Amino acid sequence: MAKFLSLPFLVATISGIAMAIQGSINSSLSQKSSLLSATLVVHIIGTIVALIAVLAGRSPLLKHPWSSIPWYFYLGGVLSVIIVGLVAVSIPKIGVCNATTAIIIGQVSMAVIIDHFGWLGVSRLPWSPWQFIGIGFFAAGAKLLFR
Repeated sequence: MAKFLSLPFLVATISGIAMAIQGSINSSLSQKSSLLSATLVVHIIGTIVALIAVLAGRSPLLKHPWSSIPWYFYLGGVLSVIIVGLVAVSIPKIGVCNATTAIIIGQVSMAVIIDHFGWLGVSRLPWSPWQFIGIGFFAAGAKLLFR
């Protein structure tokens, strides 16, 4: 219960709220322009904001051993483009609630697998039968949310 009420849980919840808002905004932007153009503009703006944050925080950008980091740790940028594009395509067709529900089910299901196997540099946290029951409840709740 303590993890449920913790600061990291609150931060993750705020992230989920931001993702729903972001998906809606990106979808509207892509409808006013084009999917690929909107995705590019969103990432350019994100790059500028991240650069400002790095400079303001005086992060030692050039002191990191970038070449010794496993190549697949850099796939986040590729996945970001794919995510923004897919969310922008799905929201106009099925709505924000349905798209967000599907996203959450996909995220939680993949997260259980990543934790269980300790993939992508995370600590291994074996799954439990309760997690599968929880995913089942998520899926049942999703069915109730879909309109």
